Amino acid sequence: MSAIFYINGELGEHDMGSEERSAWVMLIVTLASYGIYLWVVLGQGASMPLAEVPYAAAMLWSIGGAIIGGIVLNMLGGMLLMQGAPRKDQRDREIYRFGEYVGQSFLVIGGVGVLVMAMAQVPHFWIANTVYLAFGLSAVLASVAKLVAYRRGLPEW
Repeated sequence: MSAIFYINGELGEHDMGSEERSAWVMLIVTLASYGIYLWVVLGQGASMPLAEVPYAAAMLWSIGGAIIGGIVLNMLGGMLLMQGAPRKDQRDREIYRFGEYVGQSFLVIGGVGVLVMAMAQVPHFWIANTVYLAFGLSAVLASVAKLVAYRRGLPEW
């Protein structure tokens, strides 16, 4: 595990700061919660048409679990891994902003898709799942963009 989180005891060139750790947590929690949601919904879909699967409770539990999981993992990471870590600096702010801008693309695509689906009167199951997928892909893309920026630097425009 120390190879993943670069734990050496003191902060050096390859150590992970709190913002980078937070990006890893977001990536892992998003993938895990959406994966569990898909497993539950697709499991129920084996015995009935997918559009008729009762998805709302599973979606709400998945979202709530992701929020709580993210908070707990960030707290644990802060307590266990980041003794004496520096505070957020200008580079962290720029990487955060870059990642969020990159991640917004899936929200825009999902929003347009949902508008078209609503106009076509597509069943609520598909609309809700498109929104949830857009948020999930946005979080994954934002996290990956942040992690790449931490490892390779911000792109020069």
